[in-house]
Amino acid sequence: MTSITGVTADDSPSPDSRVGAGGRASTGRTGDLLFGGAAKAAGLIVIALVVLVGVFLLSQAVPSLMRNEANFLTSTEWETSGEHPRFGIARLLWVTVASSIIAMAVAVPIGVGVALFITQYSPAWLARPAAQLVDLLAAIPSIVYGIWGAYVAGPYFLPIQTWVGDTFGWIPLFTPTNISGSSTILFVGFVLSIMVLPIVTALTREIFDQTPSTHKEGALALGATRWEMIRTAVLPFGKPGIISASMLGLGRALGETLAVMIIVSSLNDSAPWSWSLLNGGETFASKIANNAGEFDTPQKTGAYIAAGLVLFLLTFVVNAIARIVIERRKAFTE
Repeated sequence: MTSITGVTADDSPSPDSRVGAGGRASTGRTGDLLFGGAAKAAGLIVIALVVLVGVFLLSQAVPSLMRNEANFLTSTEWETSGEHPRFGIARLLWVTVASSIIAMAVAVPIGVGVALFITQYSPAWLARPAAQLVDLLAAIPSIVYGIWGAYVAGPYFLPIQTWVGDTFGWIPLFTPTNISGSSTILFVGFVLSIMVLPIVTALTREIFDQTPSTHKEGALALGATRWEMIRTAVLPFGKPGIISASMLGLGRALGETLAVMIIVSSLNDSAPWSWSLLNGGETFASKIANNAGEFDTPQKTGAYIAAGLVLFLLTFVVNAIARIVIERRKAFTE
């Protein structure tokens, strides 16, 4: 039978002619193989890089750790030179973890709230500019945050810090110390929260935008208010994304260097131990950066690399825990 265009129905290619000998479509087969191989190679390269970094840190740190005469995990001493080196990471670990927890405690609720406002409440003409303004915070260098915190925000935060010490000083976490100004763990935690805020906001905003419209419309059709719709449809769908964003922001806070160096007051190695957030100190990253000039012998270098190894493992564990939580959440919802 001939069609109007002059082409018979029998002239159209049969399905068998488009299928190769192996029973699979031949069109794009080479491209699929190349793309799959490139993706697999990229994944293997990333894994290899992480493993190589860990092996390098471990190989450089072990000789110094073998000569260390103090408990590396519980000691607050830091003397890496001489025939009897004594160094530990207890104070570094506390300052790093405490400042990061403060940052996340402030940044996550605000970031989730901003993401909900942009995706669920704000009009269309305001949503895009608001998102761009928040994302702009991620483009500011960390040294700018440090200078801003030390010279601009610090004087405004000092009365709040003084009030906290006077009101809650009976709690070990808020015991007043002899640190002058706002160069404390508490203040640097608030500065870090501003630095990780765009990360948390951007990721949670993207997840909230992907909430199926049928879920939201179904909740509203059943008589739910806007907040009830968010609580029953948007937030449950976005929980894995919130966890991922929080862990990514936590990784940024754990490894921040310049802002911590500029803001927090360093303590002498002989300073007594204190749990107070109104005290000074150094994180792993700022300790290594502050003392980079001491890397003149393998023993000293190995001690600081050992501290970097702990930070590496801490970040890896945090991300691994986040991945486990997300996978269990997905398995539960499925």
